[in-house]
Amino acid sequence: MKSTLLFSLASVLLLSGCSQQIQSTSAPSQAITSFYDYQLLSPTGLPLSLSTLPNEIIKADVILVGEWHTHAAVHRFQTDLFKELSATNPKLALSMEQFSRDKQTVVDEYLTGQIGEQTLMSDANAWPNYESDYRPLVEIAKAGNRDIIASNAPKPIVKCIGQQGINYLDKLDAMETSWLAKNIDVSESPYKSKFLASMHHGDEEQTQKQFAAQMVWDATMAESIVDYLIEHPDSQVMHIAGKFHIENGLGTAAQIIKLNPKLNVVIISPTENITNNNTDYQLEVLSPPKRFVKKENMMKAYKGLKNRNNNLVCK
Repeated sequence: MKSTLLFSLASVLLLSGCSQQIQSTSAPSQAITSFYDYQLLSPTGLPLSLSTLPNEIIKADVILVGEWHTHAAVHRFQTDLFKELSATNPKLALSMEQFSRDKQTVVDEYLTGQIGEQTLMSDANAWPNYESDYRPLVEIAKAGNRDIIASNAPKPIVKCIGQQGINYLDKLDAMETSWLAKNIDVSESPYKSKFLASMHHGDEEQTQKQFAAQMVWDATMAESIVDYLIEHPDSQVMHIAGKFHIENGLGTAAQIIKLNPKLNVVIISPTENITNNNTDYQLEVLSPPKRFVKKENMMKAYKGLKNRNNNLVCK
């Protein structure tokens, strides 16, 4: 089994003949004036160009590219980066939060031309923004005969864990269990503290269940990537996922290192506030529009989401 919510990173030019060309030199900073503009910067705020990336990115085993879902500039960057990497690295694979393990066969069938795009979208439960935001990545992979890792856990199972807690795993059969990471750690951690602090609704018990669902998501994506690298030594994986899942070395990033501390993992996170002491490479973009101005509108939206989840039939 191989192959959205939050965001980004980079890597390129593995060929030895290009080694003299690639250096950690700065590039002219690009003006960020629209939702199509981006500028990649180092953790220290140094502007970078996709054509002259630092060795830390070029030699990374895993490149975690965070995203704000549906952000045009972020998706443009992901496509530009993967296209650039694909042109020079014959052992590059794409891992996607947007497809789950149980749909790996469907993804593979599309990549080999056995099914069309509409079948891919329907049978693999593609996200609503697939055509606008993820199609370019998939088509680059398909044209280059590159693997796509459907790395995520199935959303219905994740939602049921969010409703019933980690003990829901005991209700799954062997096949369903194979679609999830073997080890799900919900103990105290910096990531758990960050997650709990981000939750502005629901009671403590429900929030703990939601964190369990989050960890199933993160641990499964991490295990999918690590397992792929075990089966394909010397490969490089570019993984795209929501920003929250990867930034500051937490979430999926921490789970990857837990599974294999020897892997060189690089992180790119979108931000509108550039600093000179970040842990991640920074992708400068405009901040997404404010989702809610009035509290009552926010609570109405959350209530609607809760009602939809309550309609889900779990075991």
